[in-house]
Amino acid sequence: MLSDDTFSRRSAGPVAPGATNRRGAMALLAAGIVAAGTSARAERPLVVASKSDTEGALTGAMIALVLEHLGVPVVRKLGLGPTLIVREALLSGEVDIYPEYTGNGAFFTGTETDPAWKIPQEAYETIRRKDAERGLVWLARAPANNTWLIALNGDFARARHLATMADFARAANDGLILLAASTEFVESPAALPSFEAAYGFSLPLDRIVSLPGGDTAVTARAAAQRISGVNAGMVYGTDGALAALDLVVMGDPKAAQIVYEVAPVIRASALERYPAIGPALARVFAGLDAPTLRGLNGRITVDGEVADRVARRYLNERGLIG
Repeated sequence: MLSDDTFSRRSAGPVAPGATNRRGAMALLAAGIVAAGTSARAERPLVVASKSDTEGALTGAMIALVLEHLGVPVVRKLGLGPTLIVREALLSGEVDIYPEYTGNGAFFTGTETDPAWKIPQEAYETIRRKDAERGLVWLARAPANNTWLIALNGDFARARHLATMADFARAANDGLILLAASTEFVESPAALPSFEAAYGFSLPLDRIVSLPGGDTAVTARAAAQRISGVNAGMVYGTDGALAALDLVVMGDPKAAQIVYEVAPVIRASALERYPAIGPALARVFAGLDAPTLRGLNGRITVDGEVADRVARRYLNERGLIG
């Protein structure tokens, strides 16, 4: 590639007859090439991805539908994979935007023990600031907290007036709890051990049914149906089947858990091309509180509807797309 100095040296000295016209033609040709390149960049579709879970498919579909409503060309890669795969695809530029949880910033930055991750605004601001250094922008987040929680069999909880983790701790210390949970939930310092430390209880291993996977559909159903005597199950705050299974989620008034609020994360270069994306998605995610997300997730996991259809109906009903 020729430098500016090269062009200066080449243009010095007398101009040969006809050179001006040739130079003008070359300038027009160059301008045309630049314009074509700019147009191609502007028209390159944005790749919208999501993780391979129910809520990821739902919120990823919402993002894609809103972008399409704005006239942004979109390629969908919903259900791309687990967190680390989708995150790496975003960082590498293979993906332009996807829904992520603020709490995962603790693991992206290796700062799991920082108390900021348990405070919604601080968690959001921390990962927003850190990711800005990587060329990523966190757009407005939803108010729903999809964190790890423990839910009890409805009949069991109501009979003993159990509503919070403080109530759960008393029942656990009395030997009344048999918990179904993933191995990660049991062993991760940020999960069950954090609950135990905050509420002053210790659940012995013989009162835990530990499962290798992290599928809350399995642990929730075990608690709901009292499978093998289980009466408590690991769940997420916005699981769609909680109401259908008649489970009572234990409140966490001491905020023992990291906050997981979902938000679209977009490459800064993509947002620069389509700045209207920010306010449009802010209007969508502002309405996604816990009851709303539980209901929408339930239409997928309980009623068997397709995530795209559920997302489209929700956005249409609220006038967020035409």
